[in-house]
Amino acid sequence: MNIFVGGLPFKVDERELREIFEKFGEPSSVKIIMDKQSGRSKGFGFVEMDDEEAAQQAIEALDGSELYGRKIGVRVSEEKKPEKRF
Repeated sequence: MNIFVGGLPFKVDERELREIFEKFGEPSSVKIIMDKQSGRSKGFGFVEMDDEEAAQQAIEALDGSELYGRKIGVRVSEEKKPEKRF
C-alpha cells in the first residue's frame, strides 16, 4: 500500500520517517519529496508497505499525530491521474 504523509517538519529525513513506520511493520520504501532548487524537503513524502494490515494500522495511529510540534496527515495515497492533453 502506498501511503501519503503530509505536514512533515523540514528536519525529518527518510531514515527517521522509516523508523516511525517500522513500529507497525516493514516499509518497502520511504521517499521524502525534495525541492529541486533548494534541496530542502517539501514537507511531504510517501511510504510503501507490502503488508496492508500493518499499513492500515500505521495510518490510523499516525494520522493527526504530532511530530516536532507539527500535526501530520497520513492517508492512502491516491494514484496520480494522467493529465489530459488536447
